[in-house]
Amino acid sequence: MQNNRTSRAFFLAALSLGVLNLSPALAQSPDKWGAHLDLEGKLGTERNLGEGGLFLPLYQTPDTLVFGDLRMRFDDNESHEANVGAGVRRMLGSGWNIGGYGYFDRRESPYDNYFNQITVGAEALGRDVDLRLNSYWAIGDRSRAVDSLGEASISGSSITMRGGEERSMSGFDAEVGWRVPLFDAEADKQLRFYVGGYRFTADDVESIQGPRARVDFTMNELPFLWEGSRLSLGAEWQHDDPRGSQAFAGLRLRIPLQHEASAPRLTAQAQRMTDTVIRDIDVVTRAGAFGPVETASRTASGQAITVLTSAANDGAALQTGLDTAGTNSTVVLSGTFTTTSTTTLQSGQTVTSGTGLQVISPSGRVATMRAGNATINGSPGAATATIAMANNSTLSGMTINDTENNATVNAIGITASGVSGAHIIGNTVVSTNNGVGGTAHGIMVVSGSSNVLVSGNSVTVANNSGSTAIGVQVNTSSATVTGNSLSAIRSSTGGGTFGHTHLQDATILTGSTGNSVVAGPCSTSGTNSGSVSYTNAANCGP
Repeated sequence: MQNNRTSRAFFLAALSLGVLNLSPALAQSPDKWGAHLDLEGKLGTERNLGEGGLFLPLYQTPDTLVFGDLRMRFDDNESHEANVGAGVRRMLGSGWNIGGYGYFDRRESPYDNYFNQITVGAEALGRDVDLRLNSYWAIGDRSRAVDSLGEASISGSSITMRGGEERSMSGFDAEVGWRVPLFDAEADKQLRFYVGGYRFTADDVESIQGPRARVDFTMNELPFLWEGSRLSLGAEWQHDDPRGSQAFAGLRLRIPLQHEASAPRLTAQAQRMTDTVIRDIDVVTRAGAFGPVETASRTASGQAITVLTSAANDGAALQTGLDTAGTNSTVVLSGTFTTTSTTTLQSGQTVTSGTGLQVISPSGRVATMRAGNATINGSPGAATATIAMANNSTLSGMTINDTENNATVNAIGITASGVSGAHIIGNTVVSTNNGVGGTAHGIMVVSGSSNVLVSGNSVTVANNSGSTAIGVQVNTSSATVTGNSLSAIRSSTGGGTFGHTHLQDATILTGSTGNSVVAGPCSTSGTNSGSVSYTNAANCGP
């Protein structure tokens, strides 16, 4: 970032110094074309742009102009670009101005990467028709690592990943323009329409190509400035599949750096010798998971990963797989598992669908796993749960379904009993009791557990044959209950306890906020040394 500030400060200082040094000399200049500043602003559907530039004649004859062009551009997406170029234009007796130019471009992208390119272009500007063609050549380092864009997913019993990268692209654009005959060809006002297209490519990256159209209304010799001034109002639109449609509306003001009386009034053809060079406003880049395919076997923190699929680890084999992975391990589940007994996590173990898990490849690239699909359907019976937490264990991104059909048997999705430091995060828990006399609990934190986090879960509890339905229950425990979506419905209102969050003799830690109620009441009982808040408490009902 410091380098970016330095480069911008250097450019602005050089531009200011050039203006100060050139202005006195140019005020006396008898040359046909003088230097000018261009200031432009664009409001866009995807981003807003600002640009400043210095157009500097280097050599001229009555029909030829060699010029230098310095530009600096920025946008509100934290992208900055500088262009340094030179070109030549020549007026032909037929009324055409023909020219060519070259630029060195350097861009800092929103990902704090720097990319360089060379731009080479040609143009033919006529009284009624304009033709332009630009080519863009990426040079230097064309690919930069962006770990935040890396992606990983489960493939069979392993995790494959591609590292995130940003790549600069080479390509071309072209356009043809037409002067709308609303004004005389020599008038100070002109309206032109342009249509064209562009195409940019890079290795292993989807091409960017599509149509572009723009309109430009130009007014020369502004009354509040001296001869050579210009105001341009424009709008443009483009579309390609990777980026979608984008549109801009812009204003460009030219401030001449020569005195009003330094030269006679120029013809329309001569005035166009200092037209702004039209080219793509960016060094075009694409960012995404473009790295080579690798296999990841560790988390970004270096912990070994075990992948268990339902095809090979269903039923009791799921517990065997967790036991084999051992304490302080990370286990990624894939598929739908069916169990008839409680599945118990190991101490310090993380069991997850992989969603959001950061992994690292042998080459050192980091990627974030895509949303996984892992479901455990349980019916363990008695008073046991489908999942039992352990000390310092984590269960995240899972779908847990506990269904009980027998009389007096409780349906319990997840339990933390007598454990410390367990995290139950971002799961979907569905607990259904169909047996007369049974109860239904989504998540239970009970029997001396401490420092348990219950966060970001979607809990749905239905007691279809009894009176007790509890979304989250915390008894004789300390827990933080935050950001959960809770629904608890029972078949009748007689007898038993019920509610979304049922708190009995609980210590509710600071931060138990942001829970929302989907259906059923919000209730607490017993003595609580903390509180659980709801985002829609007014909707809590019986």
